Amino acid sequence: MEQLRLFADNYLTNLHIPKMETIQYPDVLEILILSVLIYQIMVWIKNTKAWNLLKGLVVILVFVLIAAILEMNTIIWIVQNVFSIAVIAIIIVLQPELRSALEELGKKNIVNGLLTIDMNRNETGLFSDKTIQEIARACEEMSRVRTGALIVVAQNDNLSEYENTGIEVDGVVTSQLLINIFEKNTPLHDGAVIVQGDRITSATCYLPLSQNTGLSKALGTRHRAGIGISEVTDSMTIIVSEENGMISAAYRGELQRGLTQEELEVLLTKIQNKVVDDKKIRLWKGRAKNEKKADS
Repeated sequence: MEQLRLFADNYLTNLHIPKMETIQYPDVLEILILSVLIYQIMVWIKNTKAWNLLKGLVVILVFVLIAAILEMNTIIWIVQNVFSIAVIAIIIVLQPELRSALEELGKKNIVNGLLTIDMNRNETGLFSDKTIQEIARACEEMSRVRTGALIVVAQNDNLSEYENTGIEVDGVVTSQLLINIFEKNTPLHDGAVIVQGDRITSATCYLPLSQNTGLSKALGTRHRAGIGISEVTDSMTIIVSEENGMISAAYRGELQRGLTQEELEVLLTKIQNKVVDDKKIRLWKGRAKNEKKADS
């Protein structure tokens, strides 16, 4: 108990809760900013390998706390001298994650977002409803016959770097064209198709493979390429598995598997950047389900 009292006197005596009358508006704003910042950092850490590192740091901090309470001076001296080196080592270890986080921050374009608010959203969207239906219909047809496909649907990021690795197509998006491109043993079936707006710009494109070591070993090159392009751009990638016909979608580095045609249409609608009220979306989804039942 004496050790606990000494620890409290040395480390906790300067802590105090300010009185309500001394709290100013800048203090509240500062708390809000720090809360949002800490939350975003925790979300980022949770989705990277830094999560395991954080758990290890927590264990070390608990050990250091015990050492401070028990006045283990040698251990405290070692910690104090190693701390600066440890910070540099952590930055080196997390360099890929830190780079990705800074790139993501740059893509968000916060200033323009605050100035334009909802100016980028419009009635037509980045691509039409017909394009959504054609892509979803093609994926459903290819899923039935287990034809492998990789379709990148662009948003705002420039994909010319990846378009240049393929063959220019410049055709209107139709389900028949997509199915013909990915038909086995055809010249354009290998690689990815890139969709910009309502047109297919390129086929047989090469995409960067995901470096995420946490992905399932069952995922093949097509899925890893789909996740990889979604990690470095704001595009959505649709993957149709050649092995089992499963439809998947990769967005922001996350993969959703086992999608139906209706679910794929909903995901594409979310990135369409079009002003549509919730009631219309519900009616549209219900109509799509009824049409599917009628076809079967």
